[in-house]
Amino acid sequence: MSKLKQPKALDMLLESGKISKTEDARAIATHLLDSPDIRPARVDQFEYEDLCHLIGVKPTRIDEIREGDPDQKQFSFANRSVPFPSPKKYKFKFIDLFAGIGGFRLAFQAAGGKCVFTSEWDKFAKQTYEANFGEYPYGDITKIDEKEIPDHDVLCAGFPCQPFSLAGVSKKNSLGRKHGFEDETQGTLFFDLKRIIAEKRPKSFMLENVKNLMSHDKGQTFEVIRKSLEEDLGYIINWKVVNGSKWVPQNRQRIFIVGYDPDQILIDREDIIIPEKPDKKHVYKTFSEIIKKNVDGYTLGPGTWDTLVRHKANHAKKGNGFGYGIHSFPMADDEISRTISARYHKDGAEVLIEQKGDRPRRLTVEEAMQLQGYDPNKFIFPVSKTQAYRQIGNSVVVPAIADCALQMAKIINR
Repeated sequence: MSKLKQPKALDMLLESGKISKTEDARAIATHLLDSPDIRPARVDQFEYEDLCHLIGVKPTRIDEIREGDPDQKQFSFANRSVPFPSPKKYKFKFIDLFAGIGGFRLAFQAAGGKCVFTSEWDKFAKQTYEANFGEYPYGDITKIDEKEIPDHDVLCAGFPCQPFSLAGVSKKNSLGRKHGFEDETQGTLFFDLKRIIAEKRPKSFMLENVKNLMSHDKGQTFEVIRKSLEEDLGYIINWKVVNGSKWVPQNRQRIFIVGYDPDQILIDREDIIIPEKPDKKHVYKTFSEIIKKNVDGYTLGPGTWDTLVRHKANHAKKGNGFGYGIHSFPMADDEISRTISARYHKDGAEVLIEQKGDRPRRLTVEEAMQLQGYDPNKFIFPVSKTQAYRQIGNSVVVPAIADCALQMAKIINR
């Protein structure tokens, strides 16, 4: 067995000239090091064998891999210095599309899975993903041939929600831009999921999006998705709007769509369980337990605060409740915040904390990440505060996804 380990092996691969200088070079290298027994996407068999020789492992053809083969044990180059390395033993394989910072990966690894392919387009989210999992995601999924994606049991995807969200639709309407499936930059990405599912036929999938997906375009958008998954692809599916506030003190309603291939998994729709609340073992951290009383450096500037006050007053005159949300001490045990969004870095309007004798403050990054269920003692943000807030706002409520992942694992492993 080779003694070569990351980061030395990673540097050798990147400097070898054997990986073309593309945006996915780092993704190819880190995916290979994490799973040398699986040929990475965008690498042909001959290139794969060359790369394996370079890092000192026996090249193994994908179709020769057998579960329980002792030779597989020599393939262990995963970066164990990261907070959440791939498991040495696993019960199923999954892929993480539109991966963000890895909320789905945390959930499905905890359920016994191993991630074999990751894709995310945002360069800053990629940095956070690699810092926590040791893998740099592939880029634009629209440019990746579905045939090159490794075989997997579960497809996970929180596909872009801006084309369907209430805020996104409202903004696009005001700018005269298209939304939903007519948004050519993001709205059609669902069909990339469809082509991948059609080609790879995973046993199951889990998709996540905003609640408004159900009502967008008078229900026609969701009907296209349902028809694509059920009628075109032939999967048995179920869906449910789940509020993350059952797991964390944040109001965050999202639709979870779970499907199974009936040729591989015998199941009826009513037997597809999507938890609406955690079990009794879940430790719920209250809002008051998350929020610190004395924090420096997060107070809103006078201009930002004055703008928010005027904005709220203007909406009040119109008879609606739009405006900032503010929390004061002492806080109730059942207090929950509004939904934190990707724009939180701008003014913090969704969740502000009152400060006596001063303007209110934003949440700290450590506070905000806990509203999505991330552990501030383990999860790393190697990026600016602005990027961290964006990434948190775009993320999923990890424990809610995790409970659904556990139910799925029971079914695909039975």
